[in-house]
Amino acid sequence: MKCLAASLVLATSLSSHAGDVEVLHWWTSGGEARSVDSLKQMMNEKGHEWRDFAVPGRAGESAINTLRIRALSGNLPDAAQIKGPDIKDWGNFGFLTNLDRIAQEQGWDSLLPKRISDILKANGHYVAVPFNIHRVNWLWANPDIFKDVGVAVPTTLDEFFIVAEKIKKAGYIPLALGEEPWQEATLFDSIALATLGAADYRRAFVKQDSDTLSSDKMREALVTFRKMKAFTDDDAPGRNWSDTTSLVIEGKAAMQVMGDWAKGEFAAKGKIPGRDFICVPAPGTQHQFAFNIDSFVFFKSSDKRKVDSQEALATLIMTPNFQRIFNKDKGSIPVRLDMNLSDFDSCAQNSFNAFTRAAASDKLVPSFSHDMAVGRASQRAMFDVLSQFFNNNDQSIDETLRQLRAAVMAANL
Repeated sequence: MKCLAASLVLATSLSSHAGDVEVLHWWTSGGEARSVDSLKQMMNEKGHEWRDFAVPGRAGESAINTLRIRALSGNLPDAAQIKGPDIKDWGNFGFLTNLDRIAQEQGWDSLLPKRISDILKANGHYVAVPFNIHRVNWLWANPDIFKDVGVAVPTTLDEFFIVAEKIKKAGYIPLALGEEPWQEATLFDSIALATLGAADYRRAFVKQDSDTLSSDKMREALVTFRKMKAFTDDDAPGRNWSDTTSLVIEGKAAMQVMGDWAKGEFAAKGKIPGRDFICVPAPGTQHQFAFNIDSFVFFKSSDKRKVDSQEALATLIMTPNFQRIFNKDKGSIPVRLDMNLSDFDSCAQNSFNAFTRAAASDKLVPSFSHDMAVGRASQRAMFDVLSQFFNNNDQSIDETLRQLRAAVMAANL
C-alpha cells in the first residue's frame, strides 16, 4: 500500500453517471449476494442508483488488487469494501471521505465499542462504516456423534484432546479441517486466543510486540496447534471450508473451528441450531471474542450529487432496520450494541451476548487470520509459516517462532 501511494497522484472518482454510486466489493454468493441485494433495493428506494462492481475470489484479495489498479489509473469507485489495517492506510494517504458528521448524527461513539470504532478511523476521524461483526472463535459440533461416543463438547483445550481421542477411537473424524493455509490459520487463531488471552493476543498481533511473539505462551500455542493435526483426516489437504463443514453436517466429523459464516452451510441443509448442530465458543475462549468486520469506505469526489449518494449509503448501513436485514441474510450479527436480537436464531443471539460482554470487559480482539490485525502482506507470510509448521514435523518450533515473529513485525516496516 505504501509503495502504491508513493506512485499515485490523488484522484477523484471518474464514474460515468453523477448521482449514482459505484461499489466495489467481493460479496458474490449465497447469503452475501442476498445481503447486497437488500442494500441495493434500499438505495434505489431512496432515489440513488447502485452500480455494482463485484470482484469474486480469494477472500477479497482479487477485489483489493483491482482497487489498487483503478487507483493507479485515477479511476477510483465511489465506495469499496475494505477491512482492518487497510482502512488506515487508504485514509492516511488522503483518499477517503470523512464520515464524522454522519457518525455524530447517528451516535456511532455510543453504538460501537471503542475497539471497533478505532479500526474505522484514520487520523482520529471516521472513514469507514461497519456492516456487521463476525465471531471467528466458534466451535461447530454434531450432537449425534457426541451422544454416540458418550462425551461432552469440550470447553477447554485439555478437554479437547481427551474428547478427540475417544471420538477417533469410535471411528469418527474428531476435527474437520481443510488444509488450506487460511483454514489452518483460523484454527491457530483460536488456539492463540485461548493460550495467550485477549491482552497478550492484542500485544502480539496488533502491537507486534517482539517479546510476546517469542514468549512461552506462543510456543505453547504452536505445540497445541501441531498436536491437533493427529485428529484431522487424510483427505484434508486442499479441501475447501464449506465441504469441510459438510463433514460435520453429515455426521462424519464431530467438530470444526470456523467463523460464524459456517452457520449458513447448516441452514442451507435445513439444520436447526441446538437440535441438529451445536455452536459454542472454541475451547478456552468462552469469555473472548475474535472479530471480523465487513466495512465500506468512500472515496473523495467533487461531484455533489455523488457525495449525496455516498452519504445516503453510509447513513443507511448503520440504521437498525438495515443491520437486522443484512445480518440475518449474512449469518453475522449487527455491530450496534443497542440491537434486540430476539428474532435471530440461537447461535446469533449467543454471539451477540458474547459480543456485548466482551465489549464491556475489553475481551474483543481483531482476528489476525481474517484481515483485522495485520496487513495482507504480513498475514500471507504468517499463513505460510503456520502451514509449513502444521504440515511438516521436521520444522522446529524455535525456527517457527522466529519466522512468525518476523512475519508479524513486518507490518511495522
